[in-house]
Amino acid sequence: MSLLISFFYLSILNSSFAADMKLAVTTSFHNSGLSDVLLPEIKKDLELDVHLIVVGTGQALKLGRAGDVDAILVHSKKAEEEFIRQGYGSHRREIMFNDFILIGPVADPAQAAQHELAVSALRAIEKARKLFVSRGDDSGTNRKEIALWLAAGLDPAEFPASWYRAAGAGMGATLNTASAMNAYAFTDRASWLNFKNKGNLALVFEGDPILFNQYSYIPVDIDRHPHTKYELATKLEEWLASDKAQAMIAKYEIAGQQLFTPNATID
Repeated sequence: MSLLISFFYLSILNSSFAADMKLAVTTSFHNSGLSDVLLPEIKKDLELDVHLIVVGTGQALKLGRAGDVDAILVHSKKAEEEFIRQGYGSHRREIMFNDFILIGPVADPAQAAQHELAVSALRAIEKARKLFVSRGDDSGTNRKEIALWLAAGLDPAEFPASWYRAAGAGMGATLNTASAMNAYAFTDRASWLNFKNKGNLALVFEGDPILFNQYSYIPVDIDRHPHTKYELATKLEEWLASDKAQAMIAKYEIAGQQLFTPNATID
């Protein structure tokens, strides 16, 4: 066999066994566009192909429990801590944060923008019975929205479909539905800034500290699922917490607005 042919087969062999892992990420993180910036650098620095499974936080946790992914990147702290307590995740590491916002018709018929608290803004929407589109998919965003309704003394399970609609979909699809219906919706800021089909919608409420939105990385516990790629998952974790990655996250902007604030602790 010639040297050229040998090199050809060696190249195929090496590419066939390139390191790869599965990471379940939220639709809000993916919709932000940040993954398109980070993945090529991960590939270059770590020689690692990260295959994203884009789902809501609830589904990401289910994939982790089943051992169908090697790690998860989600944003629902209470559910994350329960995931680790149950032995499905080895540990939780905070990576970055942004915030949730309320978007709605430019005219803001419910006058949500007139309030200082998120729960008051939601009460105004409920009182006015103005169209509201919820993700309705057990995602981190959906869980936060429901928690806010409950904190406002209201139960969304009792809301009539005449004004409260559950999309049962990811953030992008939910925003598209809200745009088509000229309705209010609860979203993370990054997804909204990267959303191209705003139509007659605008940001109507922001700034309440309760809308803080932390994203955390959790490797699936190798003792629970020995087949998972824990070493690669922790390798990716260290890269995400590195100075380089944290700087890239901080510099990621759309229309001059920063989408995420890095806050990983460096070991």
